[in-house]
Amino acid sequence: MPALAPYASDPARSRGRRHAEGGGETRGPRDAFQRDRDRIIHSIAFRRLRHKTQVFVAPDGDHFRVRLTHSLEVAQIGRTIARALGLNEDLTEALCLAHDIGHPPFGHSGEEALKAATADAGGFDHNAHCLRVLTRLETPYPRWDGLNLTWETLEGLAKHNGPILNPTWAMAEIDADFPLDLTSHASLEAQVAALADDIAYDNHDIDDGLRAGLIELDDVVAQPLVAPGWARVQARHPDAPRSRLVAELIREQIGRMVNDLLEETRARLAEVRPASVEDVRAAGRPLVGFSPEMAEQERAFKRFMYARLYHHPSQLQVAAEAGRIVAGLTAAYRADPSLLPAGWREALPEQEPARTRHIADFIAGMTDRYAVARHCDVVGPVEMPEGL
Repeated sequence: MPALAPYASDPARSRGRRHAEGGGETRGPRDAFQRDRDRIIHSIAFRRLRHKTQVFVAPDGDHFRVRLTHSLEVAQIGRTIARALGLNEDLTEALCLAHDIGHPPFGHSGEEALKAATADAGGFDHNAHCLRVLTRLETPYPRWDGLNLTWETLEGLAKHNGPILNPTWAMAEIDADFPLDLTSHASLEAQVAALADDIAYDNHDIDDGLRAGLIELDDVVAQPLVAPGWARVQARHPDAPRSRLVAELIREQIGRMVNDLLEETRARLAEVRPASVEDVRAAGRPLVGFSPEMAEQERAFKRFMYARLYHHPSQLQVAAEAGRIVAGLTAAYRADPSLLPAGWREALPEQEPARTRHIADFIAGMTDRYAVARHCDVVGPVEMPEGL
């Protein structure tokens, strides 16, 4: 691996893990961040991402993204950026792979329903739940709960979108047990993971939206974020059919956004001159970012995609049913906890709000199809696309 920049996260200088493990338990020639990445990949929660919604619930075809394939694409983009900036690629990859682990079934519609259904117990937040899964709910080790990830990985997952000034109950609980300095900015690796997420879904949602027939290519390429790339693609391949140019457009777009991010980030680093990762945390502002022009184009493109794809009537209809499933399951299990599987039922706390939060943990871990099956069993039939 290339030499790390002075402002990169160094596994040899990690703040450590919540539980001491001892050098005798090291398995293979891996540093702390490599082990974190591997623990995430081998977790049950990571495997469940293959059946969790990215944009489309039960897509009619095998070529659409799900949370798992999205996370892999984010990791590929994140590692590329990290290497170009001299950052720790393994920490960046770990953050990219784990960033969506806290999502409940059915994406954001499922999250909003679960948040509303548990409001009297503090609600639900997928980012905080990601850390809850990794520090408490995954139990592959005999001596402690969670994956026992390094401080840097947990910090990056908590703060990859910026400082947390008003933590939810779940984040506050985790921070009280293993303080993550929530009010500062995170490492550059975490900041890269956040922008790699944006680059990945901005572009793969074009591909999936066109494939689903919910957006039109002419409308997409008219957007300021996309128009320059489309012009270059057409100039390079003037005789190619338009249907063959979509994948080339996606590659062009990802490259253009990555190059813009690298140029802007290098300019910010030259201005601030951080000599350590602590200088990055103390900078008081993000040091990884798009240029102002690119940032505005990206925001405008998101508005377009919300209006034309994410809030498409067919999407809203499915989202409403998804929300009904999650709300129905929450109400059913709260009213009659005997409906829970044996292991979850036996571990159910007696007092609130822990009781409702335990039920939310169970529901949040469900895949889309498992949630549909459980709703059919304990509540009633659903009207969802075929494939679940």
